[in-house]
Amino acid sequence: MLSTRVRYYLRRYAPTNILLDAIRTRRGLKWGTPAMLLAAPYLYAAAICTTVLDRGGPGWLNILVILFVWNAFKMLWIGPISFVLLVRVRIHEAILRRHEQQRDEPSDAPLHVTVAA
Repeated sequence: MLSTRVRYYLRRYAPTNILLDAIRTRRGLKWGTPAMLLAAPYLYAAAICTTVLDRGGPGWLNILVILFVWNAFKMLWIGPISFVLLVRVRIHEAILRRHEQQRDEPSDAPLHVTVAA
C-alpha cells in the first residue's frame, strides 16, 4: 500500500514524470526527441556531485547522483519511444483517413434508373 502511494505521489508531483506524461499524449509525441536534450543537464549535475564526493563531500550526494542518472536515462529513453509511438499513431491516422475517403467517394458503377412508362 505504501509503494502505491509513493508511486502516485511521484507520478503526480515529480517534474520528470509530469513531463513524460505530457510527452506521451498525442500532441506531445513530437517533443520526445527534443526532450532527450534534457539528459545532458542531468548528467552534468551527476558529474558535479560525483566530483564533490571525490573531494570529500557529504555522503548524501550519492542519492542525488542516483536520482540525476535515473532522470537522465528517462529522458534518453523517451526520444526513441515517442518516435515509435508517433509513427504508429500517424500510420493509424493515415489508415483511418484512407477508409473515410473510400467511404465518401462515389462509386464508378453506373446508376440504374427505371422509368415507369
